[in-house]
Amino acid sequence: MTEFLELESQDGVRMPWNVIPGTKQESAQCIIPVSAIYTPLKPLPSSPPLLPYAPLRCRNCRSVLNPFSIVDYSTKIWICSFCLHRNHFPPHYHSITDDNLPAELFPQYTTIEYHSSDPAHSPVFRNVFLFVIDTCVIEEEIGFLKSALTRAVGMIPDNSLVGLITFGSYVSVHELGFGLIPKVYCFKGGKEISKDQVLEQMGFFAKKPKPATGVIAGVRDGLSQESIDRFLLPASDCEFSLNSVLEELQKDPWPVPADQRAARCTGTALSIAAHLLGVCVPGTGARIMAFLGGPTTEGPGAIVSRSLSEPIRSHKDLDKDSAPFYHKAVKFYEGLSKQLIHQGHVLDVFACALDQVGVAELKVAVERSGGLVVLAESFGHAVFKDSLKHVFQSGDADLGLASNGIFEVNCSKDIKVQGIIGPCASLEKKGPLCSETVIGQGNTTAWKMCGLDKSTSLCLMFEIVKKESPDAITQSANNQFYFQFLTYYQHSSGQMRLRATTLSRRWVAGPGSIQDLIAGFDQEAAAVVTARQVSFKMETEAEFDPIRWLDKSLIHMCSRFGDYQKDSPSSFSLSTRFSIVPQFIFHLRRSQFVQVFNNSPDETAYFRMILNRENVANSVVMIQPSLISYSFQSAPEAALLDVASISAERILLLDSYFTIVVFHGSTIAQWRKAGYHIQPEHEAFSQLLRAPKDDADAIVKERFPVPRLVVCDQHGSQARFLLAKLNPSATYNSDGPPAHGGDVIFTDDVSFEVFLDHLQRLAVQ
Repeated sequence: MTEFLELESQDGVRMPWNVIPGTKQESAQCIIPVSAIYTPLKPLPSSPPLLPYAPLRCRNCRSVLNPFSIVDYSTKIWICSFCLHRNHFPPHYHSITDDNLPAELFPQYTTIEYHSSDPAHSPVFRNVFLFVIDTCVIEEEIGFLKSALTRAVGMIPDNSLVGLITFGSYVSVHELGFGLIPKVYCFKGGKEISKDQVLEQMGFFAKKPKPATGVIAGVRDGLSQESIDRFLLPASDCEFSLNSVLEELQKDPWPVPADQRAARCTGTALSIAAHLLGVCVPGTGARIMAFLGGPTTEGPGAIVSRSLSEPIRSHKDLDKDSAPFYHKAVKFYEGLSKQLIHQGHVLDVFACALDQVGVAELKVAVERSGGLVVLAESFGHAVFKDSLKHVFQSGDADLGLASNGIFEVNCSKDIKVQGIIGPCASLEKKGPLCSETVIGQGNTTAWKMCGLDKSTSLCLMFEIVKKESPDAITQSANNQFYFQFLTYYQHSSGQMRLRATTLSRRWVAGPGSIQDLIAGFDQEAAAVVTARQVSFKMETEAEFDPIRWLDKSLIHMCSRFGDYQKDSPSSFSLSTRFSIVPQFIFHLRRSQFVQVFNNSPDETAYFRMILNRENVANSVVMIQPSLISYSFQSAPEAALLDVASISAERILLLDSYFTIVVFHGSTIAQWRKAGYHIQPEHEAFSQLLRAPKDDADAIVKERFPVPRLVVCDQHGSQARFLLAKLNPSATYNSDGPPAHGGDVIFTDDVSFEVFLDHLQRLAVQ
């Protein structure tokens, strides 16, 4: 894998096929599509130089000058590697020669950043945070939320703008600029509120008349700075008034009958927040940060009625189409997502409740605007508190939040773009590079990314459209495909920047090409692309059977790339480049992305949103968790993700991304309960107990959202968090007791050995 990790550290790109099947037919036989997982803002070790001027672009296809462009130094002309158009260098490039190159032509700088250094033409934007707080929760939860928010407000950079909305049965917009006494504008939660109603009721034109024509958005379009300053203030100016409002914050005063849910108008509150930002700060990086403590029951976006006798929708209800509120709520949030994308704003959701709050419905608005999402059981839970702290942290733990981005792609003429699965929204920029087949956000070569950070990763799907015969191919001299990814974004410093990444990949076709394809295959990237594909299909295709689709794909792939004699399963073998693929698919079939049983629609939506935005390394841990074993006999070592790894005298550390489990074998647990680790003569035992805890803390510290930490003992009730992820090689049906104080799993699931056996039998047919 090392060469693929090197490619990723150079450009932030992982591709399943690093040698690309050269014709349409060959790429169809490869099962896994030609695709790329790209992390636009990945911090690169050889950090790309920041060039203080605008990029040089091709006059024909608008791609940016890059190391693969062909340069004629004598005539000062460069030829675009995408469309082969000849471009003249502008006068300020006239001193270039073979020995005197500008940075963008250096072969090692395939990724490079630009920012316009002219302050007159590059305005510096402020970051805007608008807190939207649910008050229909118990007093204890309000207390937890207050302390977390007060801490967050202290960490916000002084020049950022801050606003506050609270909601229960009514929506209250707080005027922080009027610090003498608290001043609030109230809206009824049960009905939709338009932008004009917000302007009118909040007195935006009390002192000067409203312009007769045109859109009212920001200072440029007739809104006075004074009226914006009433609701959005620099953090340094409003810290006192904001903290005093938070201190006074109380539970929603409207009485709730015992047989009913609280009247909670989340949809109306988010809609008013979007209108307020659209009026005051359009086109700048602003985030609506929603803190939700229960299901929406009032107004647009409601997911359940107020009567407690009616349960909140489950996966079964969604499959049978018997969730009466679902489609209406999704439609409302689709409208909200379009508004946010148009304004360039982000919706972040922190959902903390034992019940569902409607993340499944909100998913469209959060994902398309590139928002963050955190799901926890309570506002007092470490998952919520530490994740919120993480958002505002600076230094090494900084998320690198950027905003208001546009992502564009350019590629060679024999490739078309099918779409992107990930946190972005199509800008509907159609052109010759758009494929007829659409996957995810397609039919375009440009996407809006209202919010992005250091680990936001997009999965781009391509289609090879070359049809010619292999003979013609061998004669054509150039066997390279080129890709260019351009990301414009507002950096956390407020500057607008452009990052350009240009890649070249060799293509092969014809009879002898299979060995080349195998040599360039990245199985981790392939597993992640497959996981995103299967999650997307489960959400968009009505009668889709994920297990069957995964099994068929795997069988076709093994029969195409495996070595075997026909009808002889024992002769079957896979090259080391493919050897872990069956294992990944086995764990993916059992993962929370495919198995929705036992998870609520909110949890499933949450898991898939995180999968769709994380990079390859993190996504692989979600699909196939890592397991480390600690014992007296050896140093910490990787263990098989199998029930056979459990032993009475071992501690196991499982990292499944969302949960981290420290699991003590039965003997270790008995010694700990007896207090041996406190006695000075058992210092070694004390160190053994500490090691996995320290490693778990290190993972928790750098991950977002912060995972849940479970510390448990063998045969204890919480051991289920580990057992659910292990290969059931020993079940209650197995012969004989487990060795070394091991364990069995009570399941009828097939083990990996049985799965592999079936796979070999089917692949060789």
